[in-house]
Amino acid sequence: MGMSAITVDMTMDFELALERHRRELHVHCYRMLGSFEEAEDALQEAWLRAWRARDTPVEDLRPWLYRIATNVCLDALRSRQRRPQTSEVPWLQPYPDRLLDEAAPGEEEPDAVVVARETIELTFIALIQLLPARQRAAVILRDVLGWSAAETAALLETSVAAANSALQRARETLRGALPPARAARPDELSADERRLLAGFVATHESGDHAAAVALMREDIRVTMPPYPSVYEGRDALAPLFATATAMGEWRLVETRANRQPAAASYLRRPGDDTFRAFKLDVLRCEDGAIAEITTFDAALFARFGLAATLR
Repeated sequence: MGMSAITVDMTMDFELALERHRRELHVHCYRMLGSFEEAEDALQEAWLRAWRARDTPVEDLRPWLYRIATNVCLDALRSRQRRPQTSEVPWLQPYPDRLLDEAAPGEEEPDAVVVARETIELTFIALIQLLPARQRAAVILRDVLGWSAAETAALLETSVAAANSALQRARETLRGALPPARAARPDELSADERRLLAGFVATHESGDHAAAVALMREDIRVTMPPYPSVYEGRDALAPLFATATAMGEWRLVETRANRQPAAASYLRRPGDDTFRAFKLDVLRCEDGAIAEITTFDAALFARFGLAATLR
């Protein structure tokens, strides 16, 4: 796993060492929990546990921290006894690309494996929430981070056979459910994605619903976590278009979430002179068209570096 041997001691170096792994462990907690805010809480708890055990002699800091963070997430999942009953994940939240692109102290750039596109996209994050907690941990450690069966078993405090069994069951659940792999590099949008995002912004602002529909696949799917509503197919979107028009004037700002194109929407209601943060739409594009839109509220705008209002 490319880990260097160090000894943890009670010095300022410990805090620096923790900081060096903060981003990747936050992403790890996000994959485990599916929520940006819950991942922050889990990371804070993991840091507290690590600090309390800072005089523990360990040779490899990174797997030690992953063990702590994974156990925090497993504890959280057990205490909440929460798994989605359908394919919808009401607690799902987006992850800002601007944070994925931040390098840790001492790094020139983020670890490409940690933030690889196919393992951070919303579809993958939502699907692994369907897995039991230990299966989820096994597939993340093995298939996302590239850990060995022995390393995974040691972290989960189980046998290699049990860890392999959990991984196999997880892979069977996920098999065939994920969209095709993208040809674009993990840190780039494709030309189609850039075109479709620009079109989504333009048609939303203009209210040209016919042009908006032309950008979409016939079987487009729209979800709005935490609400259970699902809109499938172009015809099902008519009520959404009518509601958007009635609400007021829209202005959109292009951004990125989970290595996908996204648009931050600001609404100026009738009688108001200010566009106010309203929602974030994350697009999944396939075959030159928008295949899925996941709509979130504006709670994480600040994390995206987005303003609360526009004039």
